[in-house]
Amino acid sequence: MRVKRAVNAKKKRKKFLKAAKGYRGALSRRYKLAKQQYYRSGEYAYAGRKEKKRNFRKLWITRINALARQNGLKYSQFIHGLKLSGVTINRKMLADLAVNDPAAFTKYVEIAKEALNVEVSAK
Repeated sequence: MRVKRAVNAKKKRKKFLKAAKGYRGALSRRYKLAKQQYYRSGEYAYAGRKEKKRNFRKLWITRINALARQNGLKYSQFIHGLKLSGVTINRKMLADLAVNDPAAFTKYVEIAKEALNVEVSAK
């Protein structure tokens, strides 16, 4: 007895064509091309999600560095000073403080400076 799978085949094709809505030209109308583009788009989306994390971290570091330099420390010195003093605050929060509450950020810079001075005098 032969297997009749027209319903399932059509369902499968409709799934890809529905997902490919909005693609340009034949990519949204032809099943084979829509399927290929659907998988390729998934790869781009995956890579984009990873890249987004890198870009945000770069932005946070740039913002922290800008305000740290205004307070007389380089970014690397500032982070090192915070580590020495045992302060555990992530870069996202530091960048948010740098933009929205520079006074609080300056207090963190002072903490880092104290820790660096203690380290220098200990040597």
